[in-house]
Amino acid sequence: MNSKEKFAKYAEILRNWSSRMNLVAPSTLSDVENRHFADSAQLADVLPPNAEVIDLGSGAGFPGVVLAILGWHVTCIESIGKKVAFLNTVRSELDLQNLTIFHGRVENFFPAFLIKNNKNAGDFVITARAFAPLVKILDYVKGINCRLFLLKGREIENEIAVAKQKYKFNYKLIPSKTGDGFIIIVDFDRQFHVK
Repeated sequence: MNSKEKFAKYAEILRNWSSRMNLVAPSTLSDVENRHFADSAQLADVLPPNAEVIDLGSGAGFPGVVLAILGWHVTCIESIGKKVAFLNTVRSELDLQNLTIFHGRVENFFPAFLIKNNKNAGDFVITARAFAPLVKILDYVKGINCRLFLLKGREIENEIAVAKQKYKFNYKLIPSKTGDGFIIIVDFDRQFHVK
């Protein structure tokens, strides 16, 4: 299966499962390719090509599964059992051997992952879409040096202002190609804790 066929199959599985559970907003199911696939795929333009991706709160697989189809090694973190079952089905049906699914909470993932894999910041990047406010994401990763590539809505300036009250970080905003939101790239140093 080439990537085009994988995306078609992914859309089919998503629409099928969405009839039984809430994976995405029902109004977006008629345009999955643009609303979800293209939105997630725009990260491919800014991600380091050989980075390992850790996707927080993956839900229906955005952006994690999309990035796996495009060739990145991705670990999707998801705490809700039904969504994990969906992600495992997608992984199996699309034969995505470069995709790992972690069933658990984000705050329980990093300590074990970093120890088990002897990883440091240069080895992976963190992605998320519609997951949590920026300050909460920084709370989750405050023990590590990392780069974050987050798909955010038009309220990102407010999220940055709140996060800056607690953390020091450098960031770059890139307007979304698919809507009125942004990609925010954050360089985060675990020592840059303000309060």
